[in-house]
Amino acid sequence: MKSSSINEKYHSLYRWSIQDPINFWSEQAGHFIKWMRPWTDVLKKDDNKTHAKWFVGAKLNVSSNCLDRHLIKKGDKTAIIWEGDDPNDRKQMTYNELYIEVCKFSNVLKSLNVNKGDRVCIYMPNIIETAVAMLACARLGAIHSVIFGGFSSNALKDRINDTQCKVVVSANEGKRGGKNIPIKGIMDDALQECPSIEKVVVVKHTESDANMHTGRDIWYHEVMKPASDMCAPEAVDSNDPLFILYTSGSTGKPKGILHSSAGYLLHCSLTFKHVFDYKEDEVFWCTADLAWITGHSYVLYGPLSMGATIVLYEGVPTYPTASRYWEVIDRYKVNTLYTAPTILRTLVGMGDSYLNDSTRESLRLLGSVGEPIDAETWDWYFSKVGNQKCPILDTWWQTETGGIMLSQMLQTITKKCGDNVKPMFGIVPDLVDDSEVLTNEDTGNLVIKEPWPGQMLTIYNDEKRFQDTYFTNSKNGGFYIPGDRASYNEKRTLRITGRADDTLNVAGHLIGATEVEAALIKHEAVAEAAVVGYPHPVKGQGIYAYVALINKYQPDEKMINELLNLVKTEISGIAKPDVLHWTPELPKTRSGKVMRRILRKISNNEFDDVGDTSTLVNPSIVELLVNSRTQYGG
Repeated sequence: MKSSSINEKYHSLYRWSIQDPINFWSEQAGHFIKWMRPWTDVLKKDDNKTHAKWFVGAKLNVSSNCLDRHLIKKGDKTAIIWEGDDPNDRKQMTYNELYIEVCKFSNVLKSLNVNKGDRVCIYMPNIIETAVAMLACARLGAIHSVIFGGFSSNALKDRINDTQCKVVVSANEGKRGGKNIPIKGIMDDALQECPSIEKVVVVKHTESDANMHTGRDIWYHEVMKPASDMCAPEAVDSNDPLFILYTSGSTGKPKGILHSSAGYLLHCSLTFKHVFDYKEDEVFWCTADLAWITGHSYVLYGPLSMGATIVLYEGVPTYPTASRYWEVIDRYKVNTLYTAPTILRTLVGMGDSYLNDSTRESLRLLGSVGEPIDAETWDWYFSKVGNQKCPILDTWWQTETGGIMLSQMLQTITKKCGDNVKPMFGIVPDLVDDSEVLTNEDTGNLVIKEPWPGQMLTIYNDEKRFQDTYFTNSKNGGFYIPGDRASYNEKRTLRITGRADDTLNVAGHLIGATEVEAALIKHEAVAEAAVVGYPHPVKGQGIYAYVALINKYQPDEKMINELLNLVKTEISGIAKPDVLHWTPELPKTRSGKVMRRILRKISNNEFDDVGDTSTLVNPSIVELLVNSRTQYGG
């Protein structure tokens, strides 16, 4: 299909989705999903649009939509190409083979008394068994909570206790950059304070042994051998939960984002097909870990529901060399690469020579996800990686939205970063000012004015926080507020410019500033701490921590290491501050509020424009912070 006709098709479908949403979504649901029972109502929403129920009364099974319906025509087609951290570790699995594995593990979970509605924690490396566990949960109507294998035992414990999971699926070890990660050991530390866990299923991913707790822990390969390969999919309601996925928030405690079954599946399937213009027999590679929403939507559920072939990669882009991505693309003839700007910036820094041993001729499309891509990185991606022939699709969305909300659609190749961004079908964006009033200005806080099928159901166990965080604009009809700033260019194309709150987007991962502050303050030497973001050449946004020590302590090398390790232990290595800026105190108003506006200015080296300081208890602290550059990192 020519790009002009694709463009015309998009505009026609978008107009239909806005002008006649009931018939539009009814048509799409019939096309993209195989139903067990039809719906009585396409959409029911409350008065202020904070809750929307889609395809009310209908029944389906998400696992069946990703597997069973493909078996007759595509059973022998490759579903997953797995590439391990070690370049010699490779595996492929057809739809038939994946179906059998999922059915067998579904029966294993049944034998462990996992039923519809139960929560299952999945703490795993990026391996095929992780996908099997997710699909097996979906097959039973159980709710999976996948947790990134790099998270600490404390972060893991908090998430398990919030969901009250019954079973954990884990591995003895993970592999990353040539190093073995003690997945099971971290899990064991967490489970000392997780009374809800009854069983732990352990995948033997490496040759190393694991400390198996008698009566609780069982080996994956041992319980899979006798399991039946027949398991009928459970019929679940359209609005029954499919998964809980945690994302950091500005108030410290991570938010358990709860997503539905039907609406979520429809949104990520439709966007996968239309944004990436997926064609039969193409190979699609989204580089995200399955533990993130990008992995859920565009590694697993979206592509598999469309019968696609996907690449699942365990390692990092620079191991054993910075040629690794390009070698994988050539080896498997990858047609679409969907990755994050932070990964691209890392590879840019390695130099162009690593591209020389690959052709990347199979590439047709390039995608960007996780944060706004800068023009310099875009240019390198287009000219060097894509050989000036592949359109770049810069996508914006969130864990909460379930799938892509804004993106370029496949059109004529443009050489301008961020040009021609379009809202996805049914998405009605607008801008509001800081008082949450609609504005005609070209810059403001982004809002989405109408519900869409992939919209989150709520925050698990915290409905009030859901209402307060995302729908505070009730006087205008309960617009969804994602917490991002955006602007219009001269063509009225929306461009996301950054976060409006204190959540930091670090290398595509949302990190709560308050969460990092809480970790730092746990150290006996720290009197107070404040965390803000700053432009980072690789990560996009770095973590800048202002730390005030108790008088008897000194900011030496030992202190630096202790604080960084504490954050790593409490949260994750990705949450470690890039900069520690020592200060005797934080700039605060007389009411005790920390002036983060001033801290952001200083972290961004905007010393000449810190604004009014008259409300501060100690205005002189600002000058001290500007002049004192005793830091770690930066």
